[in-house]
Amino acid sequence: MSTLVADASALVSLGVAADGAADPLALCLDRYGVVVPATVVEELRELASYEDVHGEAASTVLDGAGAFETRAGDLDAEFPLDDGENAAVALANDLDAALLLCDELNRLGLIHASLADTRLVTTPTLLSVLVRAGELSATDARALLDEIGESRSWDANSYVRRARSLLDGD
Repeated sequence: MSTLVADASALVSLGVAADGAADPLALCLDRYGVVVPATVVEELRELASYEDVHGEAASTVLDGAGAFETRAGDLDAEFPLDDGENAAVALANDLDAALLLCDELNRLGLIHASLADTRLVTTPTLLSVLVRAGELSATDARALLDEIGESRSWDANSYVRRARSLLDGD
């Protein structure tokens, strides 16, 4: 089983749609050995205190915390993103993880450049992987991407529009 290190942004994205017939969070946890930095768990706890879609999603992720491993991680004082992304990148590099799941869509280049041998994936990419693996239908993936995109305000993001168009082609 491949190791996937996850950031709070991506876990919240997966948690947004976790209560539907196609549960992307459960599919991710079944397919990968998911490791989450302790800093990310702290971010999820803070988010869970809010009474909105993001708080509910963070609570959903925390409810399933037994399905992933939490590890302490070092922070790079020079890394120009928040502590969660910082810890996730550092942990992915330390573990030589196969994947880093992160939805910091406006800073993907910086995150990608900070990874040694780990592949950066986003929730839209993960949905595509699940479709190709036969674990999710293209129709369900498009519906999930629409649901997640609406709650995460991704409609104007060109990366997400491109991912949606690729799913439409399946």
